[in-house]
Amino acid sequence: MIGLLRENVKIALGSIRTQLLRTVLTVIIIAIGITALVGILTVVTAIEYNLNSSFASMGSNTFNINQYEFRNRRSGGEVQKINPIITYTEAKTFKEKYDYPLTQTSLSFVATSAAEVKFENQKTDPEISVLGIDEHFLSNSGLEITQGRSFNTFDISNNVYACIVGSDFISDDGLLRDVNPLDKILTIRGAKFRVIGVLKEQGSTFGNSQDLRIMIPIQVARSMFSAPSINYSLSMKVVNKEFLDEAIDDALITMRKVRRLNPVEDNNFAISRSDDLINRIADLAGYLNLSAWVIGIITILGSSIALMNIMIVSVTERTREIGVRKSLGATKRTIAMQFFIETLTIGQIGGIFGIIFGILVGFLICLSAGWDFVIPWGAIMAAFATSFVVALVSGLYPAIKASQLDPIEALRYE
Repeated sequence: MIGLLRENVKIALGSIRTQLLRTVLTVIIIAIGITALVGILTVVTAIEYNLNSSFASMGSNTFNINQYEFRNRRSGGEVQKINPIITYTEAKTFKEKYDYPLTQTSLSFVATSAAEVKFENQKTDPEISVLGIDEHFLSNSGLEITQGRSFNTFDISNNVYACIVGSDFISDDGLLRDVNPLDKILTIRGAKFRVIGVLKEQGSTFGNSQDLRIMIPIQVARSMFSAPSINYSLSMKVVNKEFLDEAIDDALITMRKVRRLNPVEDNNFAISRSDDLINRIADLAGYLNLSAWVIGIITILGSSIALMNIMIVSVTERTREIGVRKSLGATKRTIAMQFFIETLTIGQIGGIFGIIFGILVGFLICLSAGWDFVIPWGAIMAAFATSFVVALVSGLYPAIKASQLDPIEALRYE
């Protein structure tokens, strides 16, 4: 059996060499379909991985109070109710009144996304995000310090001019690349800050770098960056996940009291759990995967038709060869296997090229978007299986047709 298989593979490769142009065109068609499938699945895998990495670090025992839920304000073409921003007074009042056991509350806001930071005689482009945070922000957000330390209660209560920087500041082209960043002095809007910590690399989310940012004490940030409509964020972390639902209910009641809402009024703020974000990401990835399969199957359907066509033409052109083999004792099974193996060989060659190009396309998209690239093992296995099924379906009819040719009529064929 193994010898027969080896012989059929040799015959298939010889046939491919004699019909090289036709075979190359068929391989290209198959490769295009597999490339579309693998490329899309690779990008979907990268999106899912990067978003999960961004939000999963927060843990499943945290929740946030924001102006809106983690979704668009437009739904079905209808504009939802506009919620008021969370002011500093409201956020501070909530933090003072919310006293659920074994829960820590963090208050923060984005001061600016276009700051220019100076170090000695160097400066950055005006693209640095400055966040005003308290002592619990890093813990509640799942952020880690790789060098130095985080803010403590003394730093926040005494408005110490210190800062924590993102990992891009110590990268090869960062502002602090050639020095020990700790205790160095950075200047923001004329104010000098001493670096006390460096954050672990976070990567990018939707093309926005999470490592080009500086965190300073919240009161210092409020004194430097004043605006009429600053929106504050509240995040809570529960020590025991089992009490998360009760903690959320208590936070809901507390925030409604802060907003002075009547019992019949709807909430004009949003509470979102970190695991809800992860579940939504999983749902989104599911839709993207389905879209990838639909697009891939439509493209691969054309590939299978092309492959079947070339094999039918091949059977017709080699009718006399089939007659000679049958007259020498070849069985129907042997003839069918010969053409079937040839179809599988062409299909798998197209599949291999499609996988290579699909991964390359996905890598280039991830590179341009600033995402971490993840080897899409699932997409690779799916592509191999798909190319095999395409070859199986496409080669079945030509193989049966070749095996059923009458040897006498085949020898008469010119």
